[in-house]
Amino acid sequence: MTRRFAVIGDPVEHSRSPRIHDAAYAALDLDAAYTARTTGPGDLDAVIDELRDGRFDGLNVTMPLKGAAAARCEVLDAVATRLGSVNTLTMDRGRLEGASTDGAGILHGWSLAGLPGDVPVLVLGAGGAARAAVDTLARRQPVFVSARRADAASALLELGAERTIAWGDGMAGAVVVNATPIGMRGGAIPEPILDDALGFFEMVYAPERTPSVLSAEERGLPIGWGIDMLVGQAAASFARWFGMEPPLEAMTAAAKRSSTP
Repeated sequence: MTRRFAVIGDPVEHSRSPRIHDAAYAALDLDAAYTARTTGPGDLDAVIDELRDGRFDGLNVTMPLKGAAAARCEVLDAVATRLGSVNTLTMDRGRLEGASTDGAGILHGWSLAGLPGDVPVLVLGAGGAARAAVDTLARRQPVFVSARRADAASALLELGAERTIAWGDGMAGAVVVNATPIGMRGGAIPEPILDDALGFFEMVYAPERTPSVLSAEERGLPIGWGIDMLVGQAAASFARWFGMEPPLEAMTAAAKRSSTP
């Protein structure tokens, strides 16, 4: 019987997750299918019921449902517990289990870009993406946070950030991580932030070449791509659902189809 999976949230029409996961199923000849389901907060319980009764075998969760989905789980992994959000749901022995693969995605993109793991990191933003970046990277290198709202940036100190930096200021010798939506609609982070940086990680994946990515390229900085982070997240979800190594090459090719960095 075909195993069924989906990404839920709103909006999800633009999501590349179906093509990434379907490519994995095809590469391994798995009888499985993956769809995108537009789901608002009021629809969440009904979709989770479909997972509980077996109409779905697993769900990925995106905005604005990550926190609400975590609150409905009987079991959370350690990362999801710290973040208070999930992006992967599974049923196990009658219990709804939630996990966050955001950190795995960040490290996947970081590794592919050859970004250094022993220098300071300046994370821009204070939302869910920024929380995942701080939680992941502060476990191995010094992390600093900058956001338009200083109080929101300060809230990330509990996840291991060293201190906050005024919005618009850079940090010499740091890798800059853009965990804001700036770039999705043509905006750019303040130019001085990249002036003395050692690298740049753009978590936005559509479009890949945001104005800030173009600025980083002009400076000759190594760049971590949001699309590689997305593949890393998907691969970790796949491994959790199927208990096998994901076909990264096929998943990456599908993610970048018609839109290669």
